Amino acid sequence: MRLAFSTNAYLNYSFDDAVTRLATIGYEGVEVMADVPHAWPAYMLPEQKAALRHSLERNNLAISNVNAFMMHAVDDPRQKYWHPSWIEPDPHYRALRSRHTTKAISLAKDLGAKCITTEPGGPIAPGESWKAGLDLFVETLKPVLEHAEREEVQLLVEPEPGLLIETAEQALEFMGRFDSPWLGLNFDIGHSYCVGEDPARVVPLLARYIRHVHLEDIASSRVHQHLLPGEGAIDFVPVVGALRSGGYDGWITVELYPYIENPDTVARLARERLLPILRAVGEIS
Repeated sequence: MRLAFSTNAYLNYSFDDAVTRLATIGYEGVEVMADVPHAWPAYMLPEQKAALRHSLERNNLAISNVNAFMMHAVDDPRQKYWHPSWIEPDPHYRALRSRHTTKAISLAKDLGAKCITTEPGGPIAPGESWKAGLDLFVETLKPVLEHAEREEVQLLVEPEPGLLIETAEQALEFMGRFDSPWLGLNFDIGHSYCVGEDPARVVPLLARYIRHVHLEDIASSRVHQHLLPGEGAIDFVPVVGALRSGGYDGWITVELYPYIENPDTVARLARERLLPILRAVGEIS
């Protein structure tokens, strides 16, 4: 397993500045934010994509993942991360999420990234049942998954507190609706803790679907607020150990988007605190 850091903590910096800083700190990879101000897919011209590739190559950094979860560019007043969602009542608004994800998949292909992440449905509308929401999500996702299969980019759904798919049980039911090697899960350790799970016990249940991992700490209250590792209540050693036992050997991306005022400080501290954990489970010497 290798450590990456998400550029969604660097909203006050250009992509080039962000990756240069993260390389200097010592990260091997970055998660590219497919949103403003870094890489909003709808407006990415060939020369802009080339500039992203040049920044990564110059800093000897790999892409851990393309994060297509957030859609700040739309600026929905309800919630800038969740909307437009896959299960919006308005089919035209729903299509914005589909088109964005399709373009993010093509962007990932152009950049040489292996996977993108997206939200797990969206908030359930008042009066709508969970099953109806799941049915709509599955149908809306199908053509986008077909595009991912053609582009040979993994489409990863990320369970999230407050959205359609929150728990491991729900994620398994969702994955059971498909039979495609190009669909998987982005396992967010903090999100699992937020919904009352023990992430170390959940990993074996989901191991065959986990293709990328997000990491942040969460307070003992289990309130969904991303914290610097070591500032919350999660014991990461058994979680990383479970990932290793389950055969996961991919990226662990640190996601600390609330810290846009001091991203360098938290990126450095996170790496310093996580390297001993990787050593403890035998991932690095």
